[in-house]
Amino acid sequence: MCGIVGYIGTQKASPILINGLIRLEYRGYDSAGISTIEKDGLSVMKDQGRVKNLYNLKGIDNLEGTIGIAHTRWATHGKPSQINSHPHMDNSKTFSVVHNGIIENYNELRDFLNNNGYTFYSQTDTEVIPNLVHYYYKKETNKDELAFLRAVKNACSDLKGSFAIEIICKDFPNNMIVVRKDSPLVIGKNEEENYISSDIPAILSFTRNFYFLNDLEYAFLSRTDVKFYDSELNAIHKETKNIEWDAASSEKDGYEDFMLKEIYEQPTAIRETIGARLSENTKCEFEELNFSKEYLQSINKIYIVACGTAMHAGLVAKHTLEKLCKISTEVDIASEFRYRDPLIDEKTLCIFISQSGETADTIAALKLSKQKGAKTIAISNVIGSSITREADYSIYTHAGPEIAVASTKAYTSQVILLTILAIYFAETLEMTQIDIDTLKKDILQLPKKVEDTLKISENIKEFAKKVYQEKDVFFLGRGIDETVAKEGSLKLKEISYIHSESYAAGELKHGPIALIEKGVTVIGIMTDKKLIEKTISNIQEVITRGAKTLIITNQNIDDKMFDEVFHIPFTNIFLSPILSIIPLQLFSYYISKEKGLDVDKPRNLAKSVTVE
Repeated sequence: MCGIVGYIGTQKASPILINGLIRLEYRGYDSAGISTIEKDGLSVMKDQGRVKNLYNLKGIDNLEGTIGIAHTRWATHGKPSQINSHPHMDNSKTFSVVHNGIIENYNELRDFLNNNGYTFYSQTDTEVIPNLVHYYYKKETNKDELAFLRAVKNACSDLKGSFAIEIICKDFPNNMIVVRKDSPLVIGKNEEENYISSDIPAILSFTRNFYFLNDLEYAFLSRTDVKFYDSELNAIHKETKNIEWDAASSEKDGYEDFMLKEIYEQPTAIRETIGARLSENTKCEFEELNFSKEYLQSINKIYIVACGTAMHAGLVAKHTLEKLCKISTEVDIASEFRYRDPLIDEKTLCIFISQSGETADTIAALKLSKQKGAKTIAISNVIGSSITREADYSIYTHAGPEIAVASTKAYTSQVILLTILAIYFAETLEMTQIDIDTLKKDILQLPKKVEDTLKISENIKEFAKKVYQEKDVFFLGRGIDETVAKEGSLKLKEISYIHSESYAAGELKHGPIALIEKGVTVIGIMTDKKLIEKTISNIQEVITRGAKTLIITNQNIDDKMFDEVFHIPFTNIFLSPILSIIPLQLFSYYISKEKGLDVDKPRNLAKSVTVE
């Protein structure tokens, strides 16, 4: 995901800004840029591609400004390009802005500003911000620092979504304003200089003293001072916190492990993946595809091909695609796919999922599908990866870098992207059997519900302490919940080395129940109202045989029937796997911690499997 850097001090800003961006390259990006205040006004230098490309821009060596902002962008609104890169300026070139996050109402704001004489040059949501600030700034009669601050505050009050913003103004060459909401931003304090970043590692070499902003808190910076204001511009006081981290631990942002950090990054990753693709009042957009109704009607089968966790995301998507689009969908393990001579022709659409984009088995299956005449779509988290170069079409999750071997936020981002893809297909096909408008609203509410789900972390931790010495664990579910059982079981295997199995709950009586004995832990997932009674009946069978039971549910059930019940927020059945997997991610994590294992680097496993 995108990265932010800022500097205000006595040194030349441009080398510090570029150095900070280099330290943020692990976040993933497709373009980069900086903006400084020079003697003749604002300067913006930006380009598509790697940070190092900035060194080749004409005039960048001549920058003398000691105040500046910088950004690495991962495209959400508008394709990767020089003009879509950050920073962005308003029409009068009074303000320059960088922004992380998603402005959900940018179309509405863009129309408002167009009607007030503003012109837009990029496809981004960010460009509305400097123009909106300018709109309010014009209304101020006394152009003092409070006018600058009020203009930023009024603009931010109009923004819906998530944002971390740095803004500089040519009228205030000694100041900068930063603000955040649902996106990370820290301020590093030093003598006669201040540093700003979305991540501590980018500026840790300059200072160990940091201010941390809460949502909708504003910081007005000079070289020697930082003034803080709340959402109503009342002055507030903040103390610096001293960070004694080494570079590796600082990248964890205070979490013990990358896996835990990445579990907690899921609300942001989902927001970024939703991006501009979906809103309540307009059809889903996939510029990368632009499929016609006639083409989608010609498809007689969809194959989803992947490995491991990505394959489980595909199993969730199978339910959604078949329900919404009425197209037969098969999910296949990539390592088996090409060896069974799959029935593929020009009427087949094949979707390949790989977090890294380098999974050898998945790439090989993709090549086979193209040879047989199918159209191919790659879904990856890495722009320019091998799978995206091989496929006919590529669409990206925006989970940001996932360091831990066991996938968490990449999985939930894949599920949400595939759900939006299914909506896009259904809208193009003009399907009406499912209430798509309600599903869209539920998707937009999902990040907040993920945040709410994460609040049960301590309860999960306590249950993990009770069962971490288990030798066998069983996961049960029916319908779409069975896909979550599979992913929960895999997570437990990967990082705790406990043997676990997942089954469709109705299959218990056909053999697996022979393995159930007193004291065995059975985990049930129950989010489908239509199947709740049958699932409870199935789990009752293991209770009578002495099993300990943990239930993940969003339904009204009799909690007393089970040993532990964790309630998650209610949401659309197509989205429930995103919420129900989170307790299981945490369950696996805390069991691994209780056993004293390396959570981020489990034995025998690699993040990207580049061999067959």
